[in-house]
Amino acid sequence: MSRLTKAFASSAKVAYLTAGDGGNKSVDYFLALAKAGANVLEIGIPFSDPVADGPSIQLAMERALTGGTNLESVLQVVAGVRANTDAAIIIFTYYNPILRDLENFLIKIKQAGADGILVVDLPFEENENLRFLCNRLELAPIMVASPSTPLDRVKLLSENSSGFLYYACRKGTTGVRSGLPDDITTQIKLVKENSVLPVAVGFGVSNSDMVSQLLSIADGCVIGSYFVNAIANGKTPQELEVMAKEVFGS
Repeated sequence: MSRLTKAFASSAKVAYLTAGDGGNKSVDYFLALAKAGANVLEIGIPFSDPVADGPSIQLAMERALTGGTNLESVLQVVAGVRANTDAAIIIFTYYNPILRDLENFLIKIKQAGADGILVVDLPFEENENLRFLCNRLELAPIMVASPSTPLDRVKLLSENSSGFLYYACRKGTTGVRSGLPDDITTQIKLVKENSVLPVAVGFGVSNSDMVSQLLSIADGCVIGSYFVNAIANGKTPQELEVMAKEVFGS
């Protein structure tokens, strides 16, 4: 059983941070989330123009880049995390940082311990080579659907990816929200009916009530900006672990 399959066999709790944010404690922050119950860790590669992300993650990427984070140091973070946890690891990235040497990059993240990759700005119509290489390397190519994605395309995306389908439950960019969309139950029901993969829901998840609601209707939930803000506010890895346990209901 793969680590992703194992994570989604019950309820997947997916936690995002940007690699290099937190400086030399970056690995410790990821491990704190794993200790708190996150069974899928989403490791973001910092990029200078993260158009799908809101202010919190934009600033995290800026902090990481200013601190000297590059692809090689991201690989070191991945390897450091993998050496200390059996949680599944997904690489989150934009296409620009990896397109120049895509195959070699995918080989390296696989060797470092990653289980999959999500290239947020690469459309399905242009990702055939990525999918081919991922399948050859036994990496899961993760794809994203949203409320504006037609249901026949949801089916197409799920049939041509693996691991899980990431459902961004609202339009716009990432960021902490106070509640879920009013029609979230209907949204997830339709997406699940048209996906051959488990469905994890993200964009705005930031408290235990939202997590509980999502895990009752979806296969997993994704929390990012809430944890990223904790690092921005100077929380230690130990304090982040406490926060994560509370929000995950661990």
